[in-house]
Amino acid sequence: MVRARRVTLRDVADRVGLSANTVSRALSGKDQVSEATREMIVAEARRLGYVPNSHARSLVSGTTMVLALVITNPSNPFYAALISAVERQCRVAGYSVLLLVTEENEDNEERAVQQLLRFGVDGVLAVPIQHRPGVWAELSAAGLPVVLLSRDIPELGFDFVGIDVEQAVADAVSRVAGPGPAWLFEEDLEISTVAARIAGFRRALGGDSLVLKVPGHRTRDAALPWRPDDAHRLAAGLITREHHPDLVVTGNDYFALGVYKAVRECGLTVGEDVRVLGYGDHPFAAYLEPGLTTIRLPADDVGTAGVELLLRRIADPDRPRETVRLSAELIERGSARVVR
Repeated sequence: MVRARRVTLRDVADRVGLSANTVSRALSGKDQVSEATREMIVAEARRLGYVPNSHARSLVSGTTMVLALVITNPSNPFYAALISAVERQCRVAGYSVLLLVTEENEDNEERAVQQLLRFGVDGVLAVPIQHRPGVWAELSAAGLPVVLLSRDIPELGFDFVGIDVEQAVADAVSRVAGPGPAWLFEEDLEISTVAARIAGFRRALGGDSLVLKVPGHRTRDAALPWRPDDAHRLAAGLITREHHPDLVVTGNDYFALGVYKAVRECGLTVGEDVRVLGYGDHPFAAYLEPGLTTIRLPADDVGTAGVELLLRRIADPDRPRETVRLSAELIERGSARVVR
C-alpha cells in the first residue's frame, strides 16, 4: 500500500495560483490579504487536506505552542479534573498539551524534566514530588517558565497555584465538630497536602484530637489508588460501641468508606453516633447512606488559574513571583451536619 504524500503549502499555492508567501499569510490570519482571497485559500486548503507544519512554524516564531503538564498520580480524581481544565484552557489559548506522569517516583520525575528540556515546550505546569527540589531548578536555569500546582516548593521561586488546604480543613472541622473527641485518619506520606490537612485538623481542635496514620499499600507506592480497606482495617481495630470518637475526619473520601463499614460493624450509626467528614467530594460521596459530608476541591479553578498564570509568565518573564491559593467548599450531607 502506497502512503499518500502530505499536502504542502506549495501544493495549496499552486492550486490557487498565488505565491506560497501569500497563502501562508492568509492561513495565519495576517492583515495583508483580503477577506475574499483568504476565504478562497482556506476553502482550498481544507479541500486538499492541508495541515500546517507546526515544527516549521515553531522555527519561524520561536515558540512551539505546546505547554507541558506533569502530574504525579493519574488515579487521583482531582488530577483527572485538573487535566481536563488545563487542556480546555490551553485549547482556548491556542496551545496543545503534553502530559507526563511521574507516578510519585523520583526517577520518573527526573526523566520527565530531562524530556521537557529536550522537547523545548513553551512552559510547564507541574505537580512536584517535593523530595528533590533541585530537579525542577534545571528548568529555571534553562529559561523555561514553570508554574507549580497543588504542591509548592517556595525556595525555587516559581509561581504557584493551589488550594489553601490547612484553612479548608480547619474551617470544615470547626463547623462539624461536636463536644466529643475527634480522630483524623490520614495517609503516612511526606507531602505538603498531608501536612496541611493535619495542621488544619489540629488548629481546629487543639488537644482534643488524635491523628492516626493509615498503613497500607500507598505507603509503599503512592501512585496506587486509595483503598477503603486500608482505613477499615485500622478503624475496625479501634472503634467499639464503648470506645469511639464523636467525629472521624479522613484524608480522602475512600478512607471514609472504610470508616463507614467499621462503624456499622460495631452496631453504631454514621451521622449520629460517629460523624464522618471526608475530603475530595468524589462522585460516590453523595450516594452513600447517609451522604458523605466532605470538602470539595476546586480542581477546575486550579487548572484554569495555572494556565493563565503560566501564559502571563511566558509573556513577562521578569514579573514578580505570584502565589494563588484557592478556597475549598464544605459540602454538607448526612454524615456530619454543621453544628448550628
